[in-house]
Amino acid sequence: MGIWSILPVLIVVSTPSGSGAAPPAAVGVRERVRQRLEPELQAWLRARTAELLRDCRLRASDGTWLFAPDRSGHYRACWVRDFAYMVQYAGDLLEQQEVRQCIQYLLRGQRDDGLIPDRVTAEGQAIYGPGPLQRPLAEYALDNNAFMVQLVAAYVRRWDDIDLFVRVYPALHKALVQTPRSPSGLVWNDPAAPRCPYGFTDTVRKTGELLFCSALYYQAARDLAWLCRKAGIRNAAPYDAWAEQIRRSLRRLEDAKTGMFFAATKDCRQLDVWGTAYAAWVGLLDNEQRRRAASYMVQNRERIFWLGHVRHLPDPQGWRSLFARVPVGSYQNGAYWTVPLPWVATLIHEEDPQLAETLVVQAVRTFREWGIYECINREGGRVPGYVASATNVYWFIAP
Repeated sequence: MGIWSILPVLIVVSTPSGSGAAPPAAVGVRERVRQRLEPELQAWLRARTAELLRDCRLRASDGTWLFAPDRSGHYRACWVRDFAYMVQYAGDLLEQQEVRQCIQYLLRGQRDDGLIPDRVTAEGQAIYGPGPLQRPLAEYALDNNAFMVQLVAAYVRRWDDIDLFVRVYPALHKALVQTPRSPSGLVWNDPAAPRCPYGFTDTVRKTGELLFCSALYYQAARDLAWLCRKAGIRNAAPYDAWAEQIRRSLRRLEDAKTGMFFAATKDCRQLDVWGTAYAAWVGLLDNEQRRRAASYMVQNRERIFWLGHVRHLPDPQGWRSLFARVPVGSYQNGAYWTVPLPWVATLIHEEDPQLAETLVVQAVRTFREWGIYECINREGGRVPGYVASATNVYWFIAP
């Protein structure tokens, strides 16, 4: 019987500091943003974010509070990745017991092979394929397994409830094992039978080795190693090895010309703004790689940023392959979002502090004037009251 086929045995081991928190560079960004953002706007953002988190809740049939992505009712279920962002970036505005119960509710939808659902409805139905229920974009998405690990790690970091992790550890390990990876260790999306990639680009048909999903997996592996050590479970070494393999292999996606990273090695081998910034955020880029990527974004600011919101790839590009028809300039194919602002602002702050801080201030002022949407373009906003848009910007002023 292998080590992974039994429940973990608790053994007292040394516990290093936790992983998965914001990188050291983020501290300076947050301090400067707080200095520049008027106290009245900070109070407004905090109150508005707390309101959205309260109003987005759905009562499940068993009484559990679930957290939908928005307050408008457009998305009527609890999405794993959105909930993970809520806990990671605005956990201080949430109640521990509600978060714990929601995590357990989502895990009840895990498939026998380890796959974590894309979302779970208030009636308890686990849905694995992104997109409309009757017309899913693909069989499943490649990011939810990693997001579930990150969600549990964020919960433990905030409330120090290691008992929950011990209970769900076998499920988390099974989820990471289920995720397909190439021999290089990077997350793999088979071009012959593609799954949806990172959920905020789930309409985009990225195939081959994937940047964003690999960075998510890297952080999830580090989180699982940290959680094992914190719980006294002597199983951390394989997760450390998986993370290290991704770190060594990420150069396969690097663009030598720009210093940015490609979204994928096959379909949609295009510069990925969000993915590059997130890879820097989780510590996958060295100093020179961060400098080059930040320099590119600063130099191309007019093609990437608008009103403090961020495009997935530089304007006027659209993704070359899609699961669904999304016109260039709209939604996941060229609209502007605030979800990646913590990673983007932290990265470019090293190159242009003024620009990084201005983006956050612009985002909050745009929220106040326009409303908080899932994404925006010159024609307006899509899905009002979108929670992750608020929580990920609130992080800059969170305690």
